Amino acid sequence: MTRIIALANQKGGVGKTTTAINLSAALAAAGYRVLLVDADPQANASSGLGIDIRELEASIYECLVNNINPQDAVIDTDVDNLDLIPSHIDLVGAEIEMLNLPDREQLLKRVLQPLQGDYDYILIDCSPSLGLITVNALTAADSVIIPVQCEFFALEGIAKLLNTIKIIKSQLNPGLRIMGFVLTMYDNRLRLSNQVLEEVRRHFGDLVFKTVIGRNVRLSEAPSHGQTILAYDPKSKGALAYTELAKEVTGR
Repeated sequence: MTRIIALANQKGGVGKTTTAINLSAALAAAGYRVLLVDADPQANASSGLGIDIRELEASIYECLVNNINPQDAVIDTDVDNLDLIPSHIDLVGAEIEMLNLPDREQLLKRVLQPLQGDYDYILIDCSPSLGLITVNALTAADSVIIPVQCEFFALEGIAKLLNTIKIIKSQLNPGLRIMGFVLTMYDNRLRLSNQVLEEVRRHFGDLVFKTVIGRNVRLSEAPSHGQTILAYDPKSKGALAYTELAKEVTGR
């Protein structure tokens, strides 16, 4: 049975796309068949996997707006067991185009349905907003992972995201659950990082993954080479952390 996981946080710069790419790669390395759906108009997950979005024939935009066969948008990546539905800058205008479509909140769910038998995990990298495309992602997903950076404004906006999830559960997707919060950009030398870590764990208890993603230069460098951290530097702390996170995800 395919598990569909959305990675969401309307706050930008929290390590969401880094987590989407590298968690996908770690699950693929563990032998699972994985599809990463780039649902962010910035298309960073696509470029981070070495895809030139200027040369795309189809993307998630065409699937949502033009109703093309999603199989036609799936592309291979350099990572074994990992496929991608890329994004495109055109996705910026998709929310306006989707407004007048019937069942506009269910469009992504319909896109993913024919693909489910092909994969063990489908991960959706959401845009840093709570707009219609993120609502589509949460409606299509079984669960949501929320990356939280270990910085001063970490909890700012999480209440709004949790409220959105609550509304979607009540009106669109009663089966949606929070799989967990993953703490990112952690620096154990900083008192603030440790304070945020303690505060998030106090607030959310067992919903917080034990694995913490530390600040890591190699992790920051990998996307500029179009590679996952597991390919770029498999022995780095970042690669080891995402391997551990993948183990936790498969266990939940």
